[in-house]
Amino acid sequence: MKPLVLLLILSTTTTSACTNRDTSREAANEKPRPATATFINRVWIVAESEQVAQGDLRVFLSDGTLVMASPHGTPAFGKWSNVDGNIKITEESHEYPVDILELTRDTFRIRMHSPGEPVVIRFVPADAPPAETSTSATQGGTS
Repeated sequence: MKPLVLLLILSTTTTSACTNRDTSREAANEKPRPATATFINRVWIVAESEQVAQGDLRVFLSDGTLVMASPHGTPAFGKWSNVDGNIKITEESHEYPVDILELTRDTFRIRMHSPGEPVVIRFVPADAPPAETSTSATQGGTS
């Protein structure tokens, strides 16, 4: 009876090892899947950029409207499109191709090809007001 148990254990181990190897080969040859995260219909805040002010907001609406807002200025509207994976942003009648460098639930990073150096912007979800705004609002309420 012991040889039979040993044989079963060995055959199970060998079978699972072969299965794992096949799975890793499949993963190595797997084609990338489109990102499941979306930037559409979400409010994004600029977290990092050399050209765009930290704290500015962007919303890419599903109808192609781009809403741009800043704590220091008047909101503005532009357009955006995604045709066959080619994203373009139109601001003040100027159209700029855009590359998505990173898109996750918590980060949206793009490169806009505008005149001069490309503009790289890292956004994060604007789930809460920026620290400066919430601090000044709190202090303003207590005075």
